[in-house]
Formats: sequence, C-alpha cells, structure tokens
Amino acid sequence: MLQTVCVSSPGSWALREPDCHHDGKQTSWKCGFVRTIIQHPCLRHDAKGPGKARMLKKIQICLCFFFVSGILYEISLLSGCFFSYMPMSKHFLTPEQVLNLGKSIIFLETTERLEPPPLVSCSVESAARIYQDRPIILFMKGLTNNTALDLNSSYAAFSLLSSMKNVFIFPLQMETVFQGTPLLQWYNQVVPEQEKNWVHVSSDASRLALIWKYGGIYMDTDVISIRPIPEESFLAAQKSQFSSNGIFGFPAHHKFIWDCMENFVLKYNGNIWGNQGPFLMTRMLKAICNLTDFKGTEDHSCQNISFLNPQRFYPIPYPAWGRYYKVWDKSPNFNHSYALHLWNFMNHNRKAVVAGSNTLAEKLYKAYCPTTYEDLIQNAELRDFTRSENAA
Repeated sequence: MLQTVCVSSPGSWALREPDCHHDGKQTSWKCGFVRTIIQHPCLRHDAKGPGKARMLKKIQICLCFFFVSGILYEISLLSGCFFSYMPMSKHFLTPEQVLNLGKSIIFLETTERLEPPPLVSCSVESAARIYQDRPIILFMKGLTNNTALDLNSSYAAFSLLSSMKNVFIFPLQMETVFQGTPLLQWYNQVVPEQEKNWVHVSSDASRLALIWKYGGIYMDTDVISIRPIPEESFLAAQKSQFSSNGIFGFPAHHKFIWDCMENFVLKYNGNIWGNQGPFLMTRMLKAICNLTDFKGTEDHSCQNISFLNPQRFYPIPYPAWGRYYKVWDKSPNFNHSYALHLWNFMNHNRKAVVAGSNTLAEKLYKAYCPTTYEDLIQNAELRDFTRSENAA
C-alpha cells in the first residue's frame, strides 16, 4: 500500500494513506492532492549568523521537492489515479507495473494475428467500460517489443483499443510468464509444432500462470461484459457439475491455481482438447468439493471458492450458440448474467455481426461496445463504397 510522506520537522516522519476514495455508484476513482506540510522549527540564535539558517532552509526545500516528486510518481501508478492521465502516458509502463496495480482483467491472443477481429475488440472494450477503475490487459503472441503499434497504427482495432485509458496491449512472452511456476519445465520440454491443440493449450497454461502471479480475472476474447462480477475467487459453471476455464478470477498466489498448474503438468495430454482447460478445472474442483446440480439461479460455494451458476456467463449454452446471430422477437434481458460467452470456438468465425441485421449479437455490440460497433459500420460503408466505385 502506498503511503504518503509528510514532513513535520527535520528528522521526523509521519505516514498516512493516500487520499483516494470510491465515489458511491460511480466507477471512477477520485484522488485527492498530496499535501506535504512542512513546519519550520524555530531557529535558535547561532553565532555563525544567518548563513547557516539559509542553508538549512535550502536543504529543507530540496528534500521536500524530491519527496513530493517521488510521491506523485507513485500515485500516478495507482490504477484509479493513473487512469485520469492522458492515454499516451500509459505506454511507458511495463506489463509487470500494470499487473502489479492489481485486479487486472486479462485477455490472451495466442495466435500470431496482429489485427484483433471485431469480437475481440468488443470483448476488450466492454470490459474497459464495465471495469473503468481496473487495468484491462490484452496479451498478444504475435506482438513483439520491436513492433511499433500505437494510436497511429494501421491496425484499426489497435487505435480503437489504445485510445481507451485503462486498456493496455502487451506482447505475450510465455517463457517469462511461466517463470517461477510448475509450467516452466513443461514449456521447455514441449514441442509446439507437434501439438495439434497448441493455440488452446498454450492459452490454458498462460492464463493460469498470470492469474497465479498477479491475481485478477481472466476472460476469453469472446466474452462480452455487461455488469461487474462481485466475486474475487470464482469459477464459472458451464453446466451443472462442470466448470469452464473461459472466465475465472482469484487473488494472487491462490493455492487452487497452483494446484491446477501442478495437475496441468502431471496429467498433460495435448491430444485431448480441453484436458488442460475446462476438464482440468472441473477435476480439480471435484477433488475438493462435493458438486451438486444447480437449482434455479443460485450459486454454489466451497473452500471459499464461488462456483457461479451457468446463468452468470452461459445463459445460452454451447449447443445453441447460433442464437446469438439470430433475430429475436423479444431480446432476453440477461438480468442474472455478469457477462456473455459467445462460443466463438463453435462458430469457427463463420458468423459475424452485420450492421443492420438486428441480431442479438448486434444489439449486444450496440449496448456494450459502441465504439467497436461504430467502427464496424464505418468499415461496412467503406466496403460498399469501394464496391460501387469498382462497379462503375
């Protein structure tokens, strides 16, 4: 916890908490100014004259300047205070600095693609809007430290996401991520070219390591956030007695996540899809909890871990994933949901949100990622214009 230093007299220090508070229902943080109070002691008469007094005063002023500068820098790294600064300033921070702010929302892109498609952009944007006081981090495997991607990038989605004050885009460096975890030895031995599910397996491993090291919430890039998740330690039930790993949250260094990483390595089988993902989470949860079927919309709890009802994230189950891309007579209100998983793995990118289609997915874009939706409309208009020009 940051502490503000107040100088009361030479040689004495008083520490107090930073003046940051959460304002009622507002999701932004307000940070008070740091007030450093200097009380000058009464200077006794000194035979050496006023020169010594002036010197002491100069030293006090210099010390005060350095302390205040350091305090302001520390405060700028706090999530609530930091996000009130201009967006460009965030580009000077490293992944570790941002993750250490705490309570990050983490997304992963483990393919090599550099242009996030609209659904990925919508997922990140919706999280940034719902969790305005938390860092939203998109790690991308195809991104390197030498890749120049900023607000002026030719990749439209990067410009869109980078303009959001609490969104950060970093390279995914797996060897660094796995340092200090049971997964490092596995990573050094595995041969990605021989793994048929490497994109998914490497994502399963990375999300475990990041949440164990830094805490926060992991979300798949096809999850649209619609309201804040009130739980800190939770797993998401995909159905009764079966856990997904598409969204989960824990504080840093939680034993359950460490145990999951150890089981990941012990029971590793990259040929079985999901063995290191939802099946891992399910078998580890069953090892410590007596899972029962859900009745109604209640959540379950065991070992201080909340096992959240399927309605929280999966009100439309995976066999019915296509309903997101259909027109509904009356759209559901999703009153019992915190976020919606759109099952992009089942979709295989065949169906997309089309402007003016009036599908459920389009309505979700309009409501929860309006900037992405606006960009979608502009791109559609540009394509139509280009076609008409070519036809002429």
